Parts: sequence; C-alpha cells; structure tokens
Amino acid sequence: MKAPVPSVAQVQHIIIDEGGAGQRLDNFLIKVLKGAPKTLVYRIIRSGEVRVNKGRASAETKLALGDDVRVPPLRLAEKDEAKAAAVPAREFPVLFEDEHVLAINKPAGVAVHGGSGVSFGVIEQLRRARPESRFLELVHRLDKETSGILLIAKKRSALVALQDFFRNRQAHKTYAALVIGDWPDRKKVIDVALHKFLTADGERRVKAVKGDDDEGRRSITLVKVLQRYQGFSLLDVTIKTGRTHQIRVHLSHEGHPIVGDEKYGDFALNKALARGPGAESVPGVGRDKLNDGRFERMFLHARYLRLPHPVTGEDIVLEAPLPPECNNLLSALTAVSSASK
Repeated sequence: MKAPVPSVAQVQHIIIDEGGAGQRLDNFLIKVLKGAPKTLVYRIIRSGEVRVNKGRASAETKLALGDDVRVPPLRLAEKDEAKAAAVPAREFPVLFEDEHVLAINKPAGVAVHGGSGVSFGVIEQLRRARPESRFLELVHRLDKETSGILLIAKKRSALVALQDFFRNRQAHKTYAALVIGDWPDRKKVIDVALHKFLTADGERRVKAVKGDDDEGRRSITLVKVLQRYQGFSLLDVTIKTGRTHQIRVHLSHEGHPIVGDEKYGDFALNKALARGPGAESVPGVGRDKLNDGRFERMFLHARYLRLPHPVTGEDIVLEAPLPPECNNLLSALTAVSSASK
C-alpha cells in the first residue's frame, strides 16, 4: 500500500526564506511535502520535475535565500483529503488589505503554518476561509507564541517583492516585549551572533555564540525602554536582522528574559504567573488587578511594521494594539518610571 501524498493540485513555486536557507533540497522537500514518501521526493528531483531558479538541481543542492523552488503537481490521497477537510475555516483581524497584500493581527498560541506536530496554522485556516482566493502565501513568519502583525501575499508578484523588502532590510519591524528585571539604559544595541541547532529530541533551539564562531550568524537588535515597573521593564524592540528566535535569545542572553517565554525564560516565574489566584504572589504583580489572576502566554507582540507597497512603492504603515491579556498584566504591575531618554 502506497503512503498518502500531500495535495499539490498544481505547480507551486516556493521562495526560500531564512527558515529554508542553507538546507539541502531533498531535506527541504521532505519537510514541505509532509507525509510524502522519501522515494517520491527523490524521484521528482531526479526526473527534473523539481527546479531551482528554473534549472535542474540535485538532492544535495544547498538552497539560498530568495531561491525559487518549483514543486510539480502531486496526486492527492483520500486520507489527505479528509485531513484537509478537518482544517477549520478562520478569519483573523484585518489591519490592511488590498488586491496584493493582506495584513492580519495574529493571536498568540496560533502557528503561522502546519508542521512540527501542528496540524494546521494561520495560512491553512485562511485558505479554508477564502476558497475563492487563488493565491495566499506567508511573506514572513512569527513564532507560535508571538502575537501581532503578519503579512500574507495575495499574488506571487507581491510575494517576491515583499520578501525582497525583508531581505534588503526595507521592512522595519518593532515589537513590544515585557522582560524580567530593570533593563539598563546604556544597553541600546545587542550585536550578538546566533546559532540555530536541534536538541536530542529534535526541537529547534537557538543560542548566543561568539562572533568568530563558524556556525554563528551576526544578529542585531535595538532596544528602548518604554516603561519601568517593579521587577519588570516594557521594551520597544527593533530587529535589524530576522534570525529565528532572535529577540527571545538576545534578551535572555542579556539576563532579562521575556515574561512567559517557555524556551528561554524564567520557568519558575512563568509557572507562578500561570497558576493564578491561590498561588504565591509574584513580586510587583497585583493579583487582584489581573482579571482571573493568570497570565499564560509569552509577552512578545509585533506591534509596528513599515515597508513599501509591492506595487505602488508607497509606505505601508501597520500598527497592532497590545492584546487585552497583555494590557491586563501591565495594569497589574506597579509602575516605577517612564521611558528612558
């Protein structure tokens, strides 16, 4: 009995982002074509049905940022049809939309796409909710735990243009992050290389490394204090490079992890905040002011994005207000001083 093959009803072109850059072609396709037998993946590569930048490629070909990978149509197995039907249709709060681009306010706890143990994400739910849309593709990524502005291209030409803006640093992104401790005024730039690796359990992680580390990639984060609280600091964080988990690892590396970060944070404090009423109070947090007394997410929110429109070239300026649960936590904190100069 043949293994089910995922649905690719027509030729697809996948533009390689930072998540796929550096991967071998075969490994990338095995990841993208979830459930497809490896024998099929290698067959379509050998036959030339898979193309990289319009040319034939081998299984060992290393993919680079911006490469165009052509994936041929694949037969849909009945099992996968049932799986696709199980994806719920869902719309998300729209911040901007025209015929070329869609910007939404992604909630925390929702993956941007399926994979790695996640059956479906934002893009699959949007496609389900908009069957008339012939093209919907993610322009960039946000961590599952991060909320805020997410861009989706509605035309391939828009996808290519928008990803070029991100690659050429014409997209200016700012995040709101609540960190533990009193962030020092003098620390405004974090220029620390990052190395992405897999744990023994196959989980993706990132660590800070020295600049001369062969496996490290230079990563730059700008930090500004918006508000100080007793035991916490609310930061405005702008990234100059878009590395995996960059903000989370940089802030933790400086000794001020993000509140609620389950991978790089203060696990004891996160647990105490999530327990709610009846638990020992967290210093600086007024439990009586925190609605049901619980905070169960990571306080990282993509609040601002400015970049050119893919067709007109005029600036698109997007802003996403803080979610209610984040505002509730801030209201429960004891303010100490306002933003630094």
